[in-house]
Amino acid sequence: MLLKDFLPKPENRRFVRLYRIIHFRFEERDVPRTKAYPPRPEHVLSFFPYEPETVQYPNKVTKNARCIVTGQHDIVFNRTVQNHFLCLQIVFQPTAFYMLTGVPCAEINNQYLEGELFFRNDIQFVNEQLFHAATYDEMLAIADRFVSKLQPVKYKSPIDAMATVMLQKEGILSLDWLASQSSLSTKQFERSFKLRTGVTPKIFSRISRFDKAFRLKNQYPEMDWLSVAIACSYYDYQHLVKDYKDFTSLTPPAFHDIDNKAPERIFGLHEGYEA
Repeated sequence: MLLKDFLPKPENRRFVRLYRIIHFRFEERDVPRTKAYPPRPEHVLSFFPYEPETVQYPNKVTKNARCIVTGQHDIVFNRTVQNHFLCLQIVFQPTAFYMLTGVPCAEINNQYLEGELFFRNDIQFVNEQLFHAATYDEMLAIADRFVSKLQPVKYKSPIDAMATVMLQKEGILSLDWLASQSSLSTKQFERSFKLRTGVTPKIFSRISRFDKAFRLKNQYPEMDWLSVAIACSYYDYQHLVKDYKDFTSLTPPAFHDIDNKAPERIFGLHEGYEA
C-alpha cells in the first residue's frame, strides 16, 4: 500500500510540484471505500491505469475516465475507490496549468474533467505504460517522460513566482506587497492571479494554509488543535475553525472524524515527499 509524494526531475519542476502515487488493494469482500476530498491549492492531472474512481458532488455522481484533470476546489467532494486502486497524479505548479493549456483556470474550478480535453498527446499511451509498469520507479520515469514533452502556450509572468512564494509561506501575504513585487497594481495583480490560478490571492492563501493544517493534523494526530493552528500561522483556534467551516462545512474534529475513515487512514498513510 502506498500514498507518497515524489519530486520530479529538476528540469520538470518549472511545471510540476510533485508526483503523487496512490495504490491500495483491499480484499474482494470489502466494500468500496470513500474519501471526503477537501480543498487543496492545486491543479492535478490523474491517471488511473486499473479502474477509475467514482466521484460524487452535491448534485451529481460520475464514474469517470482513466485520465482526469481536477481544477482548483474550494468545496469537499467524495471519491470512491474499488478493491484494486492505482492512481498517479501530476500536481502542477500553481500557474502551470494555465501556462500549458491557455485555459483560464476559473473555468475549471470545482470540476473533474477528462484529461484528453486538455492534454491530447500520449494520454492513453501513458495509462498503458503505467498498467504494465513493474515498479513505482518505472511509473515515475513514465510521468517524467510525459512532462518533458509538454510545451507552454502562455508566457511566464511575475505572478508565477509570487504564487509559489504564497504556497511556501505559512501566513497570508499582503496583496499590496505581492502586487509591488510583481510590478503591477493591486487590481492588475488580483485579476491576473485569478486568471492563472482560478481563485483570488486571498482565497489561494487561505486554501494553502488550511491544507497545511489538514496535513499536519494527519501527520501528527496526537497534536492538539490549538498547536496545529499556531503552527500554521492562524491567530487562534477559532480562526482555524472558520476556515474548516468555510471549506468543509464542519468543525476540524468533525471533519477529521470523517477523514479517519478514508482508505489511506485505514492503512495509517499520509502524504509526504520523497526526493
